[in-house]
Order: sequence, then C-alpha cells, then structure tokens
Amino acid sequence: MDFEQRLDKAIERGHRANAARARAEAERALSEKELQRLHAQYRLELSEHVERCLRQLADRFPGFHFETVIDDRGWGAALSREDLRLRPGQRRQTCFSRLEMIVRKLSPSYVLELAAKATVCNREFFNRSHYQQLAEVDPASFRELIDLWVLEYAERYAAAG
Repeated sequence: MDFEQRLDKAIERGHRANAARARAEAERALSEKELQRLHAQYRLELSEHVERCLRQLADRFPGFHFETVIDDRGWGAALSREDLRLRPGQRRQTCFSRLEMIVRKLSPSYVLELAAKATVCNREFFNRSHYQQLAEVDPASFRELIDLWVLEYAERYAAAG
C-alpha cells in the first residue's frame, strides 16, 4: 500500500470518527433533554404531594402558616408558627417551629433530590436529603419518604405541645 492510499484511508477514518462523535453528541443532547423532562415531571408530582401533606398537617395544628416555596433552591412547601409560652414563675418564651420540604433544582449530576428541614420549638429536629439518579427514580419511594417525614414531624410537634 503506497502513501496515497494510506492517506485516503486515514482521511476516511477521520470522517467516520467525526460522524460518530456527532451522532454521540446528538444522542447525549437528546438524553439530556429527556432527563430534564423527567426531572420536571417528578418535581411537579412530588412538590404537589409535599403541598398536600403539609396542608393536612396545618389543618390538624391550627396556627401554622403555610407557604409555597419556589426559589433558587427548588420547589416545595413550608409550614411555620411562632408561639408565646407563658408559665408561672418563668420568663416568657417564644417558641418557633417550622417544616420545609423542597425538590431541589436539576443538578449537573442529573439526580432528583428531596430536602427537608424541621424545627420544633427552637430546636432543629432534622435536616435531611434523599436523592436518586434520574434514570433510576422510584416516585413511590419519594412519596412514602415525604409521608414518613411529615408523620415524624407531627408526632414530635404534638409531643412538644
């Protein structure tokens, strides 16, 4: 094989490699769009579940202020209240309680993350997060986790009452 034939084959291999790279980039862009779509779908579903659960909790404990959370951290909801405790022979005490749950924004690692922070009467009760790769997400497990965290908070708040 002379130099000219080897040169033609090298150029042909380069064109094939370029075409393969372009196909791979197109597939990756398509999969990135699909992952973004999945995140938006799960975010909507889970943030609605968070809102339902926290509204039910607020119905059981009148005085809680409900708010929808949409900010640079993500989407979700929060409950908060501030109570004044007066006890004979003691100073008055302000007691702050809050529960916040959010679905975080899409990260470069393509995970779905649920974060929760809870305070009962000025004491942090928990600060948790749970995440799964978007391609492996089980929405039912996230809903169960939301339910569990809200139930834990309700029990702790009722015990502090």
